[in-house]
Amino acid sequence: MGIARRGVLAALPAVLAAPRLASSQGAPSRPIRIVIPFTPAGTTDLVGRLTAEMLGQRIGQQVVVENRPGASGNIAAEYVVRSDPDGNTLLLTTIGTGAINYAVFRDRMPYKPEDLAAVALMTRVPNVLMAANNTTIRSVADLVREARARPGQINYGTAGIATSPHVVVEQLRLATGIDISHVPFRGSAPMLTEMVAERIEIGMDNIPSALPFIKEGKIRAIGVTSARRNPSLPEVPTIAEQGLPGFEATAWFGLLAPAATPPAVVERLGRELNAVALSPAFRQRMEALGADPPGLTPDGGTSPATFAAFIRAEIAKWADVVSRANVRVE
Repeated sequence: MGIARRGVLAALPAVLAAPRLASSQGAPSRPIRIVIPFTPAGTTDLVGRLTAEMLGQRIGQQVVVENRPGASGNIAAEYVVRSDPDGNTLLLTTIGTGAINYAVFRDRMPYKPEDLAAVALMTRVPNVLMAANNTTIRSVADLVREARARPGQINYGTAGIATSPHVVVEQLRLATGIDISHVPFRGSAPMLTEMVAERIEIGMDNIPSALPFIKEGKIRAIGVTSARRNPSLPEVPTIAEQGLPGFEATAWFGLLAPAATPPAVVERLGRELNAVALSPAFRQRMEALGADPPGLTPDGGTSPATFAAFIRAEIAKWADVVSRANVRVE
């Protein structure tokens, strides 16, 4: 598939004045491509496009984005794994492609953790549990009551199998003992469209992509998955507040490269992406969407080494959750 026209972000005028990084300094010599594993308009797409824009400004060369949705992100990830390991092709990974998929798909995974090199964690994002406006569900307690009255009849939508929203709902299902049915989509945008149309009763999504619909009153937010209330939705209680103490889950987004990418290139890209993640402009955009900074290094940022350790811990954590919830791909 070629690079979608709408996926190309031209370098901004300010880039012309920025010093270019020579390949001898560990920077790729050609335009960088960031591959996004889901459809446009979702949180992954928002983070990927903003990262591309700001990275392009920093390094003085073009950074383009390409959406390759499908197979819960595995299509995009496998594409990057098979790309030339020169730093010119990066994966905008999610918690799904970076950790959860390994447990959910098991021996059907087209790649392994060691096939990808950690570059930088860009942001962490809570999820939000939502209800369609035509339902009477306004809290977790309402959902539990309705689900017990109609076991197996309430549908919940997510951006896809093995995404953070999917596994978090399974956590909720385990904690409450309710029986609700998963309807996976190929990204947040189609799922949210169905919720607005009131064809799905319940949904779980990352806050950034769901926030506009909630603010406009098109979808009702009933709980956030963070330990504390989110500043962008201060009136919405946490799920933990609603009778499930200790319930917490956060999605995350970062950049991975093919495993054989030269360490100097990975380190240089990691430094530049850390600068982007900590920049006031990036942080303001992320905070307005309800997202948090990486928080892996003493300055609150990220590095290839700290991101690699973080991914290893996440793989172990979500393997346990997936096993207990018996999440499988049919």
